[in-house]
Amino acid sequence: MSQADVDPLRGTWQLVRWEIAYGDGRAPTLPFGEGATGLIQYTADGHMSACIARAGRRPLASESVRSAPVEERLAAFESYFQYAGPYELRRGPALPTGLQVVHHVTMSLNPNFVGTDQVRNVAFDAEGVLTLSASDTVPGSSVARHHRLIWKRVMTQQATS
Repeated sequence: MSQADVDPLRGTWQLVRWEIAYGDGRAPTLPFGEGATGLIQYTADGHMSACIARAGRRPLASESVRSAPVEERLAAFESYFQYAGPYELRRGPALPTGLQVVHHVTMSLNPNFVGTDQVRNVAFDAEGVLTLSASDTVPGSSVARHHRLIWKRVMTQQATS
């Protein structure tokens, strides 16, 4: 059995696109805009870390985030998303794509994520591009929404030479 069969997620992935579709028919959105950047890493010891940033984030006026104006700190927080923790794979024919990953969040830029389990459906296309997806509702409403995060594997120097 190959490593990819045991854990096809292991390694580093670069964000291609994050889009959200809505059940009420409104146009899909890109939460961090066109050109958002991000990395998600799955390690051999069973941990993951994900970060996503809006393209074109402005630098702070101060060298230290602690002395930057409140408005700049807020803009920095709102344009960046990060969480990390252990992860587990679930396999089975009853799952939407046959494979799910559960991120057990122990650290996050958003303190409300800590202690949550973020469940993602896992799918690969013919070229090995990874899609992680999940559905929920728009906060404060009953409108369904579906997140699709598309990732491309980062090739290391060793893997490409």
